[in-house]
Amino acid sequence: MSASNEIIILLMFAAFFAGFIDSIAGGGGLVTVPVLLIAGLPPLQALATNKLQGLFGAGSAAYTYAKAGHVDLKKQFIPAVLSGLAACLGAVLITLLPSDNIRLILPVLLIAIALFFWFKPGLDDVDRAQRMTPLIFMATIVPLIGFYDGFFGPGTGSFFMLAFVTLSGFGILKATAHTKLLNFASNIGGFLVLALAGAVVWKLGLLMGIAQFAGAQLGARLAMKQGARIIKPLLTLTCIALAAKLLFDQYY
Repeated sequence: MSASNEIIILLMFAAFFAGFIDSIAGGGGLVTVPVLLIAGLPPLQALATNKLQGLFGAGSAAYTYAKAGHVDLKKQFIPAVLSGLAACLGAVLITLLPSDNIRLILPVLLIAIALFFWFKPGLDDVDRAQRMTPLIFMATIVPLIGFYDGFFGPGTGSFFMLAFVTLSGFGILKATAHTKLLNFASNIGGFLVLALAGAVVWKLGLLMGIAQFAGAQLGARLAMKQGARIIKPLLTLTCIALAAKLLFDQYY
């Protein structure tokens, strides 16, 4: 696929915006996958190229949060590996099984997550009581969501956020930081499978990745400065927007 300079510039702007949003509330794929399709990429190439450019944003945000001390990379190494491996399995399976049923259920789940974060009182940057031990969380929730990211993808960051807040008792900023690390790992797993399938448009993905990196840097720094005040509303809006996009794709 060859794209004009104007299209490449527009895609880079979209990637910058996606990186900014994704580093705070997730949902960057809501921006980048549609624009890649509009630019003329076949669905599989759009998905694969999106995974490549998304690595830059997720990696950038994860590094920024870790550098600021919001996530311990040593403690999260094994969960990250499990997330990545599970995503590999999910990406392999998506080539064999239909995902229509998940497409029907996902918008409902995303709207429910948005309502939870918007209306639940007391959601802030303060850690709460754990409802699940770190070991059980790592052995069950992490690979489950990682597998989903490789198998389908949209809403992965929101699901990780919800799990960290409700089950691990994390405050919103800490949950965001840990979400970006595990989402980065699952992106790697899904990307590797799609890259081996030869579906990645490398030049376009790398150029968008540079823009995604810059947007994620800006978003992560803003999130650390503003905390729950900006993460909560953006997460809510992102979930609603993603649900609306999926519903639109199904019925129009």
